[in-house]
Amino acid sequence: MSNRLSHYFKSLMLGELLQGMAVTMRYFVKAKYTMQYPEEKIPKSNRFRGLHALRRYANGEERCIACKLCEAVCPALAITIDSDMREDGSRRTTRYDIDLFKCIYCGFCEESCPVDSIVETDIHEYHFENRGEHIVNKQQLLAIGDRYEEHIAAARALDAPYR
Repeated sequence: MSNRLSHYFKSLMLGELLQGMAVTMRYFVKAKYTMQYPEEKIPKSNRFRGLHALRRYANGEERCIACKLCEAVCPALAITIDSDMREDGSRRTTRYDIDLFKCIYCGFCEESCPVDSIVETDIHEYHFENRGEHIVNKQQLLAIGDRYEEHIAAARALDAPYR
């Protein structure tokens, strides 16, 4: 009987509501901090997933062997790959498009790649000004990879113990 009675009074007194209001008031009087974004940057994790890039080997040849595993594993169906056989018998991509509006940045493409070709960099400051720029093609992905290769390799080395 006393258990039901105490439960009744607790519900009547609205203890949880008062506890919530106490937390709100504690943070209401606390000093606020505002980050000045372009000048100040919050540190990112080494495993942050941002803009995609295609990597090359040291000799300049693209790494992608057109196995299409990244296309198959992509849950958002954001990757489109077409491939063709070269004269030397190896298979390479003729088309590699990523729709960044569809992409959910899950990293499955990066994990499924057997040759470490497609990577997600830590670049998060990019924008689109015109219609159609959200679809990144093979040449753009290779250019991003060429431009940030040292940074990508350093990030991969930091992440190596966790793979």
